[in-house]
Amino acid sequence: MEPKKILNISVDCVVFGFDITNKSLNVLLIKRFLKSEDAKEVLINDYVLTGYHVYENETLDDTATRVLKELTGLTNQYKKQFKAFGDPDRLMNEKDLAWIKNQEFNLRTTTIAYYFLLKTEDVDLKSNTYQPLWFPVSNLPELGFDHEKIILEAYEDLKVKCLSEPIIFKLLPDKFTINEVQDVYESILGIEIDNRNFRRKLIKKKYIIALDEKQVGISKKPAQLYMFSKDIYQKMFKKNYLISI
Repeated sequence: MEPKKILNISVDCVVFGFDITNKSLNVLLIKRFLKSEDAKEVLINDYVLTGYHVYENETLDDTATRVLKELTGLTNQYKKQFKAFGDPDRLMNEKDLAWIKNQEFNLRTTTIAYYFLLKTEDVDLKSNTYQPLWFPVSNLPELGFDHEKIILEAYEDLKVKCLSEPIIFKLLPDKFTINEVQDVYESILGIEIDNRNFRRKLIKKKYIIALDEKQVGISKKPAQLYMFSKDIYQKMFKKNYLISI
């Protein structure tokens, strides 16, 4: 028996991933599709964030974790609750009203927004029943509800957070190159970083461990691989410490 839902409280999850090939920060979205009752007209054909109602026996964190697991099969990913969205008009456009009528939930729903950071390769898109797709944050499709606003506010929060905590390593493979780290920072912050200066600073950080390995399967000269040591970082961590890039 499914637990009882709180019909006017939901959680929406902004799932960020980094595309190493295209060097873009992406967000994982699912299709929202609805036809008229006689199936002759497409009423809604757009994308939304993954989310759901909070169950009465859950904390908000529990709901966010459940929603992510149902979409991706993943647990124990980095997550941050960053804002509540409760504007009275947030669900009032024509398409949203049609969807709400079909799904039978409350017009005055407040959603608690989280964002997650994960590795894009950890998400199996092909066999996923929700048929999610990755979209660049800089090139979003048509979105339902107020989800564009939620994504952009999550993105702004991520920009600030990545300068105070080493969370960008949640977006990278366990073994990475210095150029890949720079690509992530440039993609998130929307700036160009001097390569030589960045490399010099990064390799001096004790929590960036040089491995006795290089890239494989590439045609050009393979680059040195590194890993991030969470243990070393936590020993060095100081309150209000800013990560210099």
